[in-house]
Amino acid sequence: MTPAPAAMPAALTQPLRRASARRVAIVSGGAAVAVAVLFAVALLLGPAALSPAEVVEAITGRAQPVVSLVVWELRMPRALAAVVVGACLGAAGAVFQSVLRNPLASPDVLGVTASAGTVGVAAVLGLGVSGIALTGLVAGGSVVAAALIGVLAWNRGLHGLRLILVGVGFSAFATALTGTVLTRAVIRDVSVAYTWLVGSLGGSSWSVVGTSGVVAVIAFALLALQVRGLRGLELDDATAAALGVRVQRVRVGVLLTAVVLAAIAVGASGPIGFVALMAPQIARRLVGPGSISLVASAATGAALVSAADLIALYAVPGIPFPVGVVTGAIGAPYLAWLLTRSDPTRPGGTR
Repeated sequence: MTPAPAAMPAALTQPLRRASARRVAIVSGGAAVAVAVLFAVALLLGPAALSPAEVVEAITGRAQPVVSLVVWELRMPRALAAVVVGACLGAAGAVFQSVLRNPLASPDVLGVTASAGTVGVAAVLGLGVSGIALTGLVAGGSVVAAALIGVLAWNRGLHGLRLILVGVGFSAFATALTGTVLTRAVIRDVSVAYTWLVGSLGGSSWSVVGTSGVVAVIAFALLALQVRGLRGLELDDATAAALGVRVQRVRVGVLLTAVVLAAIAVGASGPIGFVALMAPQIARRLVGPGSISLVASAATGAALVSAADLIALYAVPGIPFPVGVVTGAIGAPYLAWLLTRSDPTRPGGTR
């Protein structure tokens, strides 16, 4: 007897879904192991190198006070900040690329990062704030800027190309405004603001990491509740609507959550460029064809920022760089390569 037409696709797609889920789990697990290794290396390396035994003693409270100070107050907050920032950027980039169906979509391209940079520079130079106050101001400014971009791009809903074009224009405006603020500032204050503007984890503290981590967990939980709608948005709007997805409501909801994740990252570290662009692309290539995995993208982003920070600190002995310098040096050629492979005739946008 011939199987029912509806039964055959399910029978064919179930093994593919299981294989895809296994691959996502393998990639996510591998990235998580890489993050754990990089985290351990970050605790060991420094001007005063520590042995694994000393780090374990510091964590368990049995080390000398100076060793505990180095581990708990200097190295661990920075290592944790790299993980939180990278995970937030990776997941935010995955949402933007998935919802807008464009491999070039990211908070960097859409003006969120540039707007946050303007707010941060103005806060550092104008108000002299730092630490958790700076994080809060930048995160709030990012959300406000994203809301303004959304209002300007709204035309009976949010649509990918229009949103990207408005975001690019807003990014150019924010960059020009940042340059104006920097040129009018006192020269001795500009270096501090510029270091933050490039993207740096040097100001990481427990207050910043704790607050950012809590808000990030809430944002990830909200994103998890919207996964079904997000999967629908990866299809065209008509198909998503036919599947019962409230297209505009879900699109606004997931994009707003992604903006919050990006705002957390920028508030904690400054605008670290290209991570939100690269992490989802790398995760997709490792996982294989299909929808973007948020977990794999977040883990890949955490690994990228953790590795970039170690390179920035120790690639040139005695001369630490902001982590954004390293991600920029890697990300700019990657973006050029991605542009050469762009194919507007394909839904994914690349060959």
